[in-house]
Amino acid sequence: MAKKDSQNQKKSMSAMFRGRAIFKPLNTGRIDERVACVREWVANIFFYTKNGTTIMIDAGYNYDRLRQKMGWLSIDPASIGHILITHQDTDHVGALETDSEQLFRNATIYLSEIENRYLTGEARRRVIHGLYKLPMFRTGNKRVLLRDGEVFRIGDIKIECILCPGHTWGHMVYLIDDEYLFTGDTIWFGADGGYSFISTLAEDNKLAVRSLAALEKTLRARKGPIRIITGHTGWTDDLDSAFLHRTELCRPFTRKYTDPDAPFDGYEESDDTEEKARTVRLEKKVFRA
Repeated sequence: MAKKDSQNQKKSMSAMFRGRAIFKPLNTGRIDERVACVREWVANIFFYTKNGTTIMIDAGYNYDRLRQKMGWLSIDPASIGHILITHQDTDHVGALETDSEQLFRNATIYLSEIENRYLTGEARRRVIHGLYKLPMFRTGNKRVLLRDGEVFRIGDIKIECILCPGHTWGHMVYLIDDEYLFTGDTIWFGADGGYSFISTLAEDNKLAVRSLAALEKTLRARKGPIRIITGHTGWTDDLDSAFLHRTELCRPFTRKYTDPDAPFDGYEESDDTEEKARTVRLEKKVFRA
């Protein structure tokens, strides 16, 4: 995997999904005082800050404007020492590739021990119902391998690891400080609620649906509100709506699975501006009845 793979995915995915109203990423900005977001085309990467420590969740594409957009949020790339990876797809790990700008060359990355098999070559990532293999991801960053249910701390930040396989074999979501769930590509928010993520991009859709049901059960056993923050379609604290269609797949070429609020082409990001990033809070997803 290399910078050219990010550019190739931008071209192919834009062509494939243009006009489908599937991707509605957040723009660059802040959800609240703890969570900031950078938009990279259709993908969101997140930063979580507490008591002077900032960690990063996912690393986006191999993207030329990452330093610039982090600057809009007054986040210095050199301050990032820890990066949680939900999974190793091109749009979630690009800034860690060996031919990237190496903004985070000294950061430690955290991912599930199962997901690491893609990095070692023990497994190959396949999409489009297994017909297409994605390029391998290569990085020089130190890795920490995680297990399902593991809880650890980075500074004062509590991180709980929840394995949600299906989109990839080792996809991991992270519940941070019992309040913020970063879901990567497990949930897709449509106009009327949450679905299992895009069917054509999963290793195993049936497994993805089972994982989503298990995740809902885990969250409903917790006390207090939880913000559910997705990699491509925004965030909500409405648990019922987030899991409303948990047994149903987002099928991107079926008109039912569209969001009229989504842009015609999510890869066109002219509405993502520094002024908005500095002045406008990122509002939660509003679902339609």
